[in-house]
Amino acid sequence: MATTKKCDVFSFGVLSLEVLTGKHPGELVSSIQTCSEQRVNLKLILDPRLWPPAENRILKEVDLIAKIALSCLKSNPQSRPTMRSIAQLLVLDLWKKRE
Repeated sequence: MATTKKCDVFSFGVLSLEVLTGKHPGELVSSIQTCSEQRVNLKLILDPRLWPPAENRILKEVDLIAKIALSCLKSNPQSRPTMRSIAQLLVLDLWKKRE
């Protein structure tokens, strides 16, 4: 398998989910790729060792990261976002918070 930018994006998605879940998301990644609808209940996958997000703002940030991670795991590499678009989403989210 050749290493491409889309492989890096996939790896970013796996790493992001690993941070959110506290473990390697192997089975979750497999089920996401075989499912046509990419929706995950955050309450079911978040690392139970973490405190639940107390503020709505933090919950929205966690949700954004989860959505980005899921978009990185699409089975068709051409359907995955670029790292540039991911970075732009994260920067835009930061700027919204400053306003």
